Amino acid sequence: MQVVDRRGTLVTELRRTATGSLESAWVRIPDGSWLGIEPRATRETPWGWSDRLWHAAEPAPGGWHGTRLTLFEALDWARIDRIPVLGEPARLPPGGGTAVLNLVATLAAEQGAEPLAYRGPYPTEQLFLALLESFRYEPDVADPLATFMRGALVWRPAPSERVFVTADLYVQLRGRIEKVVWRGTAYYRPDWQGVVRHTPRRITDAPDGVRCALWALGRRLEDHLLLRSDGDLATILADEPAPAATTPLPPSVWSGVVATVAGRSATPLAPFIESVARTFSLEWGPVARDLVQIGRGRVRLSERLRDALAAGLAAAPARAECLALGLAAIAEMAALVGDELRGRAQAEVLRLSAAAQPAALAGSAASRGGAERARDITAAVEALLAEVAG
Repeated sequence: MQVVDRRGTLVTELRRTATGSLESAWVRIPDGSWLGIEPRATRETPWGWSDRLWHAAEPAPGGWHGTRLTLFEALDWARIDRIPVLGEPARLPPGGGTAVLNLVATLAAEQGAEPLAYRGPYPTEQLFLALLESFRYEPDVADPLATFMRGALVWRPAPSERVFVTADLYVQLRGRIEKVVWRGTAYYRPDWQGVVRHTPRRITDAPDGVRCALWALGRRLEDHLLLRSDGDLATILADEPAPAATTPLPPSVWSGVVATVAGRSATPLAPFIESVARTFSLEWGPVARDLVQIGRGRVRLSERLRDALAAGLAAAPARAECLALGLAAIAEMAALVGDELRGRAQAEVLRLSAAAQPAALAGSAASRGGAERARDITAAVEALLAEVAG
C-alpha cells in the first residue's frame, strides 16, 4: 500500500502479511530520505523481539538496504497496544522518531486502539514532546510532563497530516500548521494541548498568513517564512547573516547551562549529561536562521540572543530584574542545547554492556545534587551579565 500527501508526494509504503500484520514499512522524513521498519528483525536485545530501523535515500523495492540505525521493542502491528521502547534515539536523523511515531499513531487510530502507554526507561522531555506531535495525552493534568515521567500518562492516537511542499519545505498539520521544517531547521507552535512548548523557532498566526520566526527572551528577533494556512509557501523573509568573528564565553556560563539541563532531565541520566558536556566550550557568533550551532567541541550561540539580552538589560530598572533576565537567558541556552546533550548522554549509557548499565544508573544517585547545580547556575548568571555588560 502506498500513501501520498495532498500534493501527490509519496510519504509511506506498507506491505502487510496475510494475517494483516506488517511485513515492512517505509516512511519519508523531512529531509526527503526514508526510514524503513523491519518487523521482528532480532531477539538479541534486553526486551526480546525487536523491530529494526533502516535509513536510505529511497524505499527498497525488495529486501533491506541502506544503513542500519537502531532497534525498538517489537510491536504487533495488527493490534498496536503500546508506545515501543527505542534503543538508541540519538542515531535517528532529525524528524525520524516523530515520523515513526506518526505511523504508529495512524495505524493505531485505524485499528480503534485504546490510549497507549509508554513503560520504557527514560520518559524524557524529548520523548514527551515527540509524542505530542502524533498523540494526545490523558488524563488532563496540571503538570503533564512530570506525570509522564512518573509513568502515569496514556496517549490517544491523533496523527498529523504530513505534507512535502517543496524539496526543502515540510509542513505538518492537525487542523492548523503545527510544525515546519525548512532547509533542515524545525519550527513549532508554542502551544500544544495546553502545554507551553519552549521553541526559539516559532510558528504564529498573522494577518497575512502563518509566520515562522526566531524568538528569544519573549522577543521576536527575525522573520524567516510566510506560509499560507494550507502550508504552501508565500514568501521567504530571511537573509543570511554577515560573517563575523566569534567570542568565547566564560566557562562558568557553560557550567550553569549544563547544570540546568541536568536538573531538568531524568535523574539517572544527569551525570552522563555532565560527562558528555565536558568536551564542549561556549561562544557567541553568527548562526544562520537559528540561535545555536553545535559542532565538534564547541557550542555557538547566535549574537542575536546576546543582543536581545543586552536590550533587555538596558531596559531593566533594577538589579533584581537584571538577575531574572540573566536566569531566563541561561534557561534559554539550556533549552537550545538540552536535546543534543540528552541524546549524547543516552548514547553513552547504551555503549555500556547490558550488565554494567544498572550499576552505572544506580550510581547516579550519588552524583551532584541540587544545591551544587544551583551554585553553578548562580555563578553562570553573574558571569553572563558581566560579559554582556562588558
